[in-house]
Amino acid sequence: MMADYLKPIPDWEEHERPTLPGSASMPWHPPHRRVAYALVALLVGITGGLGNALVSANLPYLQGQLGLTPAQGSWLVAAYAMVNVTANLLAFKFRQQYGIRLFAEIGLGLYAALALLHLAVGSFETTVMVRAASGFAGAACSTLGTLYMLQSLPRRYTGNLLVIGVGISQMAVPIAWLVSAGLVDTGQWHNLYLFEAGLALCAFAAVVLLKLPPGVQIKAFEPMDFLTFALLAPAVGLLVVVLAQGYVRWWLDTPWLGWALVASIALATAGFVIEHYRRNPLLQTRWLTSLPVLHFIVGAFMIRFLTTEQSYGVVGLMRQLGMGPDQMRPLFAVILAGVICGIAVSSLTFGQKRIIPQLLMAILLLGSAAFLDQSRTSQDRPQDFFVSQFLASMGAGMFMGPLIMLGITQALKQGVDHMITFLVTLSITQTLGGLAGSAVLGTYQLHREQVYSSALVSQLDPADGVVAQRLKLQQQLYASLLTDPVQRSAQGTAQLAQITRREANVRGFNDVFSLSGRVALGFLCWLLLLSVRTAVLKQWRKRHPPTPTPPTPAGVSPR
Repeated sequence: MMADYLKPIPDWEEHERPTLPGSASMPWHPPHRRVAYALVALLVGITGGLGNALVSANLPYLQGQLGLTPAQGSWLVAAYAMVNVTANLLAFKFRQQYGIRLFAEIGLGLYAALALLHLAVGSFETTVMVRAASGFAGAACSTLGTLYMLQSLPRRYTGNLLVIGVGISQMAVPIAWLVSAGLVDTGQWHNLYLFEAGLALCAFAAVVLLKLPPGVQIKAFEPMDFLTFALLAPAVGLLVVVLAQGYVRWWLDTPWLGWALVASIALATAGFVIEHYRRNPLLQTRWLTSLPVLHFIVGAFMIRFLTTEQSYGVVGLMRQLGMGPDQMRPLFAVILAGVICGIAVSSLTFGQKRIIPQLLMAILLLGSAAFLDQSRTSQDRPQDFFVSQFLASMGAGMFMGPLIMLGITQALKQGVDHMITFLVTLSITQTLGGLAGSAVLGTYQLHREQVYSSALVSQLDPADGVVAQRLKLQQQLYASLLTDPVQRSAQGTAQLAQITRREANVRGFNDVFSLSGRVALGFLCWLLLLSVRTAVLKQWRKRHPPTPTPPTPAGVSPR
């Protein structure tokens, strides 16, 4: 199908032409402008994820300040993920037809406006709206930051710059932890949202002042695209809600979660059936069900799943031991250094033949970090995690660039119309992989904590000499506060039970780390087997090329 161009195509030289419709062209820039493009890429890329990272890092604090229940607090994370993942369904076609800059200006402008509105209103509803707008802006900023980064060096460095551009957003989480302590030290939540709104306004101004070079704009949208969006967007959104709320409300105690999951499956099935029989589908369902793409989906999901060992496991354990953002700042400085090193290594060693080795190395680093953390105690503090979390963050920084390059390569082999399918698939696997990781690991940790609590409580026999001595020590702590011996005894027993619960939680988190390590080991073996199988098949095909079919003589019909 011939492209329907909406604007005249400039007289570009070959090296200046945009790679795809909706992408920016690649003209020559003076050095100072290339530096400016790189700085704007950093600002926009970090802005897209920093707002959500700030909320995740300070969620217990925000729940207390705004009077939210844990279930309401989980809606803040779900609102961002729902809009972020569904916006990618139409984002690619939008920038093909209208340009990415307009999409970014709409997203960043709405995001900043709602953040300022929330400062004035401060209700639960406006909080959810800001998070949803943050997800919309994040969908634009992740692409926009990459496009700006591609302008910072000549075209021959496109692959290296692409790895850096897609990795920028991964720096948002450690940066959020580093700045959180300074933003909340006054005891008010307003500083967080004031900082978030200011950052969105700065990114908005940077995009307006330093514009991307023009690209090719074509007529991309079809009426059926919006029907597909109307079916798949709520389907993915409902699945996000189930994963975000299931652990908090508990899976089997909340019937509406089951109905939400049923509705999600029904809507997704209807959307895929429509796409399967469309002439020009938004999603290439036949390609999605091919074996290489299924391997990619599983791999992308599992790598994102493994990164939750850090975001849920380590952070959850530290919070359980009473560590807040201020105490964890040194740890996240190390994590930020690890992410930067991972991105740098991935970019500097970029190459088509190195994509699989880089992914294997990322999985190895994530698995090694998990195994290093599987024997923690309640005496461990953030500095004890420096080595393991540097390895984990380096692995997290390494995997995104090669993963995207692998997917883009497979998609472009089929045609430009397969890019939307790839981008949506990548977005869904990364979002659902992170949410599923937190849900699965959280459920497993709670189960193991209850098992250990039962085992430890059953051993607390007051007739035992060691237990009696410990109870006596606990009671002495309240001797100067309580004169009644019965109250002292009750307080000492309650304190010992609390310590027992803490130790059970630590053991539960150790099991989480062990589970993550075993999953990483199994995933690594699976990838190695696939790589060996692919290499063997290539060698066999070289040695046994297919026999060419003889041409059919003229006038003879083939049977």
